[in-house]
Amino acid sequence: MTQTVPVLRVDGLTKRYDETTALSDVTLRVDRGEIVVLLGLSGSGKSTLLRHINGLETPTAGAVEVLGRGVPQLNGRGLRALRSRVGFIFQQFELVGPLTVLENVLSGALGSLRGPRIGLFSYPRHLKHRALERLDRVGLLDRAYQRADTLSGGQQQRVAIARALMQDPEVLLADEPVASLDPESSTQVMSLIREIAADDGLTVVCSLHQVDLAISWADRIVGLRHGELVLDMPASGLSKAEVMEIYGRVATSTAELSAVENELAAPGAGLAPAGAGLRDPQNAGVAELVS
Repeated sequence: MTQTVPVLRVDGLTKRYDETTALSDVTLRVDRGEIVVLLGLSGSGKSTLLRHINGLETPTAGAVEVLGRGVPQLNGRGLRALRSRVGFIFQQFELVGPLTVLENVLSGALGSLRGPRIGLFSYPRHLKHRALERLDRVGLLDRAYQRADTLSGGQQQRVAIARALMQDPEVLLADEPVASLDPESSTQVMSLIREIAADDGLTVVCSLHQVDLAISWADRIVGLRHGELVLDMPASGLSKAEVMEIYGRVATSTAELSAVENELAAPGAGLAPAGAGLRDPQNAGVAELVS
């Protein structure tokens, strides 16, 4: 029987910053169409792992392959080509507030264009049509010409999803995409991502710290603790108590056990403290709004 080639393969990945080990010998395989949640407390290594998958970090040791390409070995044009196939949704949306919703979505296509773009007139007609289609898909077509900073948090994250979809990605990475949202908006955004992934056959790797949301949304849960992989199981049939038990076993002090209980098992999971997790900058690539 021929073994399928994974969309994502991480083998013995270690990342050290001076005296701090952010990831320690992490090995992971994700097949096409899988929806995988990286679950763990803030600082557990989730964001660092995602940054290695997208080539934003270089490993201290180990290998990272995405869509058959060795990510650490890529640079310049090769890395840009890979990133054009991998969409990224950030925790803090990273929209340009004074620009229209449509312009923010169009910025997702900048990797396929040459030179800077200023104002809607500077984008080709076919891209504007595609951006409007993406906005319709996330339910925000009627907000296309509204300033992005006038939208609610949930709406802004929908714009960020539409922007990522402008790349027509094969892989979608999401770094705590609902950490800044209330529980209702969190559920809506995660449901939207899963629906789009199912329709398009996307492979999704998403970091979360809410156990309930992860179990209800993912095909598979990968748990990280202090940079080490401590859990890798199908979400189906996995209970919250089992997840908590595993995290409790790897807690090294009473204070850490309390942190697990407070952050992973907090009532109303879906709303994280402001600023939780690692924030990634993203340059939308548009200098100013031109009417």
